[in-house]
Amino acid sequence: MTRARMPRPHEVAAARRDPRLLRALRERRQDDAWRTRGTCQSVDPETFFPAPNEPADAAVALCRTCDVQGSCLAWALEVGDCHGVWGGTTPRERRAMLVAWRSEVQPDPDALDEAGPPVRDRLLTLVPLS
Repeated sequence: MTRARMPRPHEVAAARRDPRLLRALRERRQDDAWRTRGTCQSVDPETFFPAPNEPADAAVALCRTCDVQGSCLAWALEVGDCHGVWGGTTPRERRAMLVAWRSEVQPDPDALDEAGPPVRDRLLTLVPLS
């Protein structure tokens, strides 16, 4: 098994211009029911999770024909999913897109008010035991 590496600066720069990422930025939070309309509904899910040494070409080709490609990619970037094919992108492509995504997308202030501080902030809060 190989370790995922951090994307290089030129990969992130290319991801910022990628039309798939730009579409995901436009379509995020636009359609909550995107999963029910995806082309992937009629295909074996294993297609979208090929083994590391297998090509993902079949899954990427299916995604290119899908109407909800932008919403799908936005969801994967929102949750940070780096496994499988989402929104017509491979895990390697999404790692670079994720860096660009996090710099473009600001957290929803309403969601923060309801849920409290992010989990990351709560985990780093240290309380003395004495």
